[in-house]
Amino acid sequence: MNKLELYKAHDFSASKDPKLTVVFIHGIASDYTSFSHALEYLEKDKKINARYIAFDLLGAGKSLKTDELKYNYDEQLSALKNALDAAKINTPIVLVGHSMGTFISARFVSENPGLIKRLILVSPPIYTKKDLENPAFKAAIKVFEDAVSVKDPSIIKEKSFQDSMKNIVMDPMNYDVLASIDIPTDLIVGDLDKFIAIYNLPKITKANTCLRAIHTPGHHGVSHEKYHVIGKILEEETNETI
Repeated sequence: MNKLELYKAHDFSASKDPKLTVVFIHGIASDYTSFSHALEYLEKDKKINARYIAFDLLGAGKSLKTDELKYNYDEQLSALKNALDAAKINTPIVLVGHSMGTFISARFVSENPGLIKRLILVSPPIYTKKDLENPAFKAAIKVFEDAVSVKDPSIIKEKSFQDSMKNIVMDPMNYDVLASIDIPTDLIVGDLDKFIAIYNLPKITKANTCLRAIHTPGHHGVSHEKYHVIGKILEEETNETI
C-alpha cells in the first residue's frame, strides 16, 4: 500500500500572511462537512488571521477507504502527519477535533510533541477504563449507533465504522492520553450531550490544569454555540502570535 495521507477537503487563508493554521479533524460516521457551518462562521471573523484546513479521515469523504485498512491509531496518525507535511504549514498549529476526532487529535499531540500549539476538543467522549468495562456502556453505544443509523443505516455495518469503534473509540488508553496532555487544551461540551460521559469532566480538569472545560447549551454536534467559543479562542491565539 502507498503512503497513507488524509485528503485535504478544505483550505482557506484569511490573508497572505496568516498567524495561525487551524486544522479540523471530524468524528466517526462523518467527514469534514461536520465543520462546514463552523468554517463559514470563522472565515468571516476579521479578528482571526488564520489558515483553515479540514481533512477527511481514512474511511471518510474522499480519503482512502478500503478493507485493507484497520482504521486504527497508527494508520490515522500516520496519514494525518503526512497530510500536515504536504500542506506546507509555516505557522503555529491549532488542532480542532470533534467526537472521535478529539481522540485522534489528543493522541497526535502525545506522539508528536512540540508540533501543535493548542488543542480544541469539541464534544470529547471522556471514557475511563472503568466506563468501558461497565455493561451499561454497551447500551450507550447502542443508542449512539441507533442515532447514526437514522442518517444512514448502512454506515454502522461498514468496516471503517466497526474498526474505528473497536480500535479508536473503545481504546482503554484514551482517558489516560487526554489526562497527560501538556499543552493548552479546551474541552467544549454541550450540557445535554449524552455520548461523552460528562460526569468525568470535573475529575480530569482538576487533575490536569492544561485542560479547561467550557460548557455550552445543546447536544453532541458542532453547534453555533460551540463554534462561537472556538472563534473566541482563536481570536486570543491570533493576538498572542502578533
